[in-house]
Amino acid sequence: MKRDVSKAHKGVDQLGDFTSVNRRLFMTSLLAVVVGVISASVAVALLELINFFTNVFFFGKPQFSLKLVSPAYNHLGLFVIIIPVIGGLIVGVMARFGSERIRGHGIPEALESILITKSKMEPKLAVLKPVSTAISIGSGGPFGAEGPIIMTGGAFGSVFAQFLKLTSMERKTLLVAGAAAGMAAVFNTPVAAVLISVELLLFEWKPRSLIPVGIACVTATILRWLIIGTGALFPISATSIPANPLLYVGILLFAILVGVCAGGLSTALTYMVYYFEDTFRKFPIHWMWWPAIGAVAIGVGGFFAPHALGVGYDTIGLLLGSPDWVVGVAQISLSAIIILLIAKALMWSIALGSGTSGGVLAPLLIMGGSLGALLSNVAPGGDSSLWVLVCMGAVLGGTMRSPFTGVIFSIELTHDINAILPLLIATLFAEFVTVFTMKRSILTEKVARRGVHVVREYSVDVLELIPVRSVMHKEIYPIEADAPLEKLIQVVSTSSKSAAGYPIVDAIGNLQGFLTRSEILEYMAKYSSGQPIEVRELLRGPAVVSFPDEPLRVAADRMAAANSDALPVVSVSDDQRVEGLVSREDLFQARTLWFAEEKERESFLSIPRPPIDRFTIRGISRIFPRRKGKVGEVSSDSNDLDNEDKNLEK
Repeated sequence: MKRDVSKAHKGVDQLGDFTSVNRRLFMTSLLAVVVGVISASVAVALLELINFFTNVFFFGKPQFSLKLVSPAYNHLGLFVIIIPVIGGLIVGVMARFGSERIRGHGIPEALESILITKSKMEPKLAVLKPVSTAISIGSGGPFGAEGPIIMTGGAFGSVFAQFLKLTSMERKTLLVAGAAAGMAAVFNTPVAAVLISVELLLFEWKPRSLIPVGIACVTATILRWLIIGTGALFPISATSIPANPLLYVGILLFAILVGVCAGGLSTALTYMVYYFEDTFRKFPIHWMWWPAIGAVAIGVGGFFAPHALGVGYDTIGLLLGSPDWVVGVAQISLSAIIILLIAKALMWSIALGSGTSGGVLAPLLIMGGSLGALLSNVAPGGDSSLWVLVCMGAVLGGTMRSPFTGVIFSIELTHDINAILPLLIATLFAEFVTVFTMKRSILTEKVARRGVHVVREYSVDVLELIPVRSVMHKEIYPIEADAPLEKLIQVVSTSSKSAAGYPIVDAIGNLQGFLTRSEILEYMAKYSSGQPIEVRELLRGPAVVSFPDEPLRVAADRMAAANSDALPVVSVSDDQRVEGLVSREDLFQARTLWFAEEKERESFLSIPRPPIDRFTIRGISRIFPRRKGKVGEVSSDSNDLDNEDKNLEK
């Protein structure tokens, strides 16, 4: 009998750490280099566009520059309220007649493309999204460029992949590679870009996707260095670690409070965004006009708090006290910080709820930094820039439910590695709070409202952890290949209904093929009992088998590839000798076993109780006599002690 390639034994000694390493990885890695170059170029172009439109809207002079211009220093007076409305009208028209998918944060749209459309994005999004974002931010929109560049880079990666003959998984890898590379190029944060890909977009941690995405981020970062420079976006002096261990412990304990406050702010911001989105949905006018209506809040807020306008990189640098961004945080008054936090939160949540185009990372950094600056006034140690940085990372990690991205992103932005421990503590506690206060993050809520549920938990498949032998049926019903069809029908009729298949063997018991119960029932309906048919004539090909020491995941993959309800389990030493049967129902049984391990609580060790004799009991009873009757009356009935003695004797 011809040997089926699917019979190759993949027991424990043959399996590796990863399941998807093959030659295609070399190709996707090379393509990722191209995607990284494209995304970095698009990121630089987006920064230029934002500057261009900012200069046009607020200063009346068209000018391209890589140095972001802040609209906070405009001299428009009350006319500043009109500028965001004009930008909102333009974005609304672009969304109405161009593509509705340019509305929103950018990251949820990339998620939706991955989950629904097999990572296929429309080519026009690669142009419309960055232009609409540049207009929105350039006209004063309090947004970041990272969300839109993630979608734009993803669109370019997806369009590039659609010209090639690739699988859906490979297209997803290149889409995410483009998205992450764009973020790395904007912020000079390659590691954080890879982490946000893992925590938000890839839905896996495998070399087939992680390596190409990392290569794209490195490529984009190198290109950014050549164009913009290698320095951190917001460089600050390294945090000094106190020599007194008790003082440092106090700082770490205060980081817990910062994390709890950051988690509360994350929850409030998320609910605010979707409250205003629900409010706009009730408006009796077309959604095309919503961005202009939401822009009124931007204009009014920008009049009272100019630093809340635009992408706000200068404000972030101002809060951190970065020498590259004019002045330090100590020169900002407490009242100005409070106004900035309130104004930015309201402007951002109202505008984002209106459905305009803009990102979430930079605004979260500003609002988190403002909260950190306020908390620094009661901190037990550390300068204000430490708590601004810690709260930035905590709010970012808590709001997006990406704690490690929040930590690494903050460090790469500032190059302050000494802040890593307070950052980690605060970010973890921020997520701890949001896990209990929100079902979904600000990003996945957007996707859920479009009918797609996203699970943010990654774990090893339970089928990888359970071998076939643990669930296989050892009761089998072999049928000789030379037997007539009537014999097959007889065995099926008398065997257990739980038998999902029947091994077909030769005279000495060697496996010749396999028939599932559903296939046999199909044959029984097709052939009449009078036809002289042998069982071997029903076989469509060599049997696809499994081995007892293989993980169930391997067996499940073979079932899916063969479109079979069950597989015969053969001996490792002799692949012609059948030892059992594994079916699709057994795969479900494996999950039942795993569920029991997660839910059933058992105790195997206990602390032995010290022996207590009757004299010890009598002594305790005399010291603490039982109370009877009214409150305050102590019983003097000595029979109680005698009854206790009798109980001990029993």
